[in-house]
Amino acid sequence: MTAELVRGQNHPLSQSRLEIRISAGTPVVTVAALGDEDGRIHGAEWVAHPGAPTRPGLEVSRQAAADHRLAVDLDALADEVHRVGVLLALPAVAGQGPTRFGAVAAPFVAVTGLDGTEVASYTLTGLEAETAVIALELYRRQGAWKVRAVGQGYAGGLAELFTDQALPQAQQLAGHIEEAVTRGLARSVQAPPPRPSESDRSHQAATPARHLDQSADTAPQGAPGPVPPAYGGRPAGSPGQGGPQPAYPGGAEDPSAAAAGGPIDYSHPRRQNAAPPPPPPAAPPAPPGQPAQPVAGDATGWSMEERLYNQVWGMFEDLARTTAAYRSAVDFAESRMDKELEQALSDPRSRVGGQADAAREAARARQAQLVDRAREALDRDLAQLVAEAEVVEPALPPAYARWDNPVWHAYRVPMEIPMALRLGDLRLPEADRIRIPMLLRLPLERGLWIDSGRTDTLDESFTDTHDMRRLAMETAVTHAARLLAVYPAGEFTVHVVDPAGSGAQSLIPLTRSGVLAAPPARGAAGVADVLGRLTQRVDLVQMALRGGVADALPSGFDTSQQLLIVNDFPHGFDDRAVNQLRYLADEGPSVGVHLMMVADREESAGYGPLLDPLWRSLLRLTPVADSHLADPWVGHAWTYEPPLVPPGSQVLRQVLTRVAEARRT
Repeated sequence: MTAELVRGQNHPLSQSRLEIRISAGTPVVTVAALGDEDGRIHGAEWVAHPGAPTRPGLEVSRQAAADHRLAVDLDALADEVHRVGVLLALPAVAGQGPTRFGAVAAPFVAVTGLDGTEVASYTLTGLEAETAVIALELYRRQGAWKVRAVGQGYAGGLAELFTDQALPQAQQLAGHIEEAVTRGLARSVQAPPPRPSESDRSHQAATPARHLDQSADTAPQGAPGPVPPAYGGRPAGSPGQGGPQPAYPGGAEDPSAAAAGGPIDYSHPRRQNAAPPPPPPAAPPAPPGQPAQPVAGDATGWSMEERLYNQVWGMFEDLARTTAAYRSAVDFAESRMDKELEQALSDPRSRVGGQADAAREAARARQAQLVDRAREALDRDLAQLVAEAEVVEPALPPAYARWDNPVWHAYRVPMEIPMALRLGDLRLPEADRIRIPMLLRLPLERGLWIDSGRTDTLDESFTDTHDMRRLAMETAVTHAARLLAVYPAGEFTVHVVDPAGSGAQSLIPLTRSGVLAAPPARGAAGVADVLGRLTQRVDLVQMALRGGVADALPSGFDTSQQLLIVNDFPHGFDDRAVNQLRYLADEGPSVGVHLMMVADREESAGYGPLLDPLWRSLLRLTPVADSHLADPWVGHAWTYEPPLVPPGSQVLRQVLTRVAEARRT
């Protein structure tokens, strides 16, 4: 299955002999740069380009074209080569072609095996003024090769790109490449049209050969590109390889092919020219006067995940603003009615009789009319948001989806960290039928506080202290399970501190699946041990980062993100432990150590102002619906609903079982 990469994402390579296929829609120059372990390019001899298209284990196209195929043999690369960067640039030929990538379709790059099977692909979206871009990077890590989607562009072309890579004589090499490209464009031959089928061949005359002065960018859409060179420098399809014969000098057709009838087929018999992936689906045009039908992922972004993320937060802002407009209209109607009544009753002559009653009725009617108009506008906006939510919710990836979303049935442990995580839903009282996913960016920038005390809950059935503590711990387990599920295997570690063992029942999904780093710590000694190790970890990583020796951490050091779940605070915690918790909350997120407190704020009041900075540094969540979150635009009090697992559902157990299996393998 092809891995569709997004910017910054990587994917392992299981083959050493690869092809890199590029489709740009306009002629581009392809360059491959070799780098050492630090990514440095030591000289021009480390760069394959149209002027020097072959290097050991590497071959690129000899001219600018809309379609390219680069050949890479990872086993044939020198031992000091640890990176292969695939660079794209627009030809710097005055008056020919576009001058920036933002004016053309997004280039598409695919890494395939020798049989044409795609391993990974990447669409370079979001380019604007750039004229050169690092598309992909093949890199070696611990003896294995991977591919990473880079997408870093440069407005100054190849010269600026090489300069940024600290390449000696960057300007001279860029000029040499431009000269080679100019010569290549002057002698380029347009690809022939698609070969007719056998049934149509008898009804069509042979297509005459193209002249040398026809540029490559006038090829008809769908025409196959020039035949790429094979490994070892011999053109694919050359005599002795069993492929189609090449065109003869001067553009004339092969005499044997002409005698057989029909044009020459320049395409490789075992390769297909696949087009870039289609853009996000667009809704059919709406009837006149009707709103457009919503489409999942129609926001801007580098990938579908980012587009959905931006679309969700766009829905959040739309709901906040349309509700603010409705509340403002209602307030205006109320104030206007009060003013009209005050004016009508200010005259003593109109306070008695039917005239006063008529004034009151007229003011109330105008107020009701204004409120009805505001409600009509709100209902219209809510209907559009509800329709959008109905198409967005089923399309969400696991990191954004509710636990009852069918996407969890096909869950697989991911290979990359997602953009964000769903922590629950948000709603407003005027729009009770729509829930907006509450997405939090990853990695976490602050810890979480799950409130186990009495809250201003909208559900009066949960007022018992024991039930609230149990629900709070179950909510913490649900959040931890989702974090484990959206991180790659082994890149997220969970520790639990449960001094009195009161959370044992709620922790069963984590303990039985075996995803915890160690059994929950009990008693004062267990608390001190876990807090001491995590505090030492924060100190060690901070010293390494400040000293610029992040690679000098001890051998076997666990580089995964760490989450500490603290239950029953402050029971079992002394002053030293409290200070360590404050330190982890303040300094931990910057080095990958995160805190999740399950506690009752009122019970912890005995520590006084010592804990105030701790509470302020954490994001407060509740195990039941509660109105305590405010947006930064209009200050609405949003009702937060936790991400509950449906009653009787086994989704949590199934997901954690797959996480544990992925860790073992």
